[in-house]
Amino acid sequence: MRDQTDSTLHIDNVSMTFTLPNGTSIEALKDVSLELKAGELLSVLGPSGCGKSTLLNIVAGFLAPTDGQVILNNNKVTGPHSERGMVFQQGALFEWMSVRKNIGFGLRMRNVPKSEIREKVDELLEIVGLHEFGDKAIYELSGGMQQRVALARCLANDPDVILMDEPLGALDALTREKMQGLVLKLWKGTGKTIVLITHSVEEALLLGERLLVMAPRPGRIHKEYKLPFAEMGVAADLREVKKHKDYAAKREEILSIIWEMEEEIMGRKE
Repeated sequence: MRDQTDSTLHIDNVSMTFTLPNGTSIEALKDVSLELKAGELLSVLGPSGCGKSTLLNIVAGFLAPTDGQVILNNNKVTGPHSERGMVFQQGALFEWMSVRKNIGFGLRMRNVPKSEIREKVDELLEIVGLHEFGDKAIYELSGGMQQRVALARCLANDPDVILMDEPLGALDALTREKMQGLVLKLWKGTGKTIVLITHSVEEALLLGERLLVMAPRPGRIHKEYKLPFAEMGVAADLREVKKHKDYAAKREEILSIIWEMEEEIMGRKE
């Protein structure tokens, strides 16, 4: 029996099959098992259609797996819960609300006293570098700023696990690099467990102290890496981290794996 105080995220033999309207089915995931300890930062990479987002949605509680289970805090995940926060590729923010009201939305829904909400929101605005933008409307912000708001809103609910589905994919290169640095800062500063889905090999290397490469459908864990670059990036410029002697080698190795998988997928279609 697991310890009652166990805060490890357990993914136990999770499989997912989708039934299509025409009666056929697609096996998206097969027997995925993983343990992620509190405070670990995991990046997940793989070819299109390998089930990365499906796995994340199962952990979030948006989907129920066909087989297997997800356990967090010794409880089976059966639906969305505040212990698991989600940050989407598009911020999914309330356009008609100010930055401040967006960040405090979850707290208001839980009837947290206004003074506590104000104090918490002020703290988070400072953490994500938006202390001068609290009263701005969402549409007045750049894409990078909107993702900072999304991160702050997620943190406001104090989740044990933060789930990120391509959160930086729509940003320009410079903004993306700045946001990668912010993610590392928040990871180290808050001690949160983070699972990040990305299509970028570079981003997966920079932001994953553990990195999973998923195999093509049905999605399985093909290979796992334990990497030093996320820890290095907390204190160093990310451009300097990319100059590390092992970075280029790992990048080429993983690119080759992904390329071979894509070739296999294309071959299936011919």
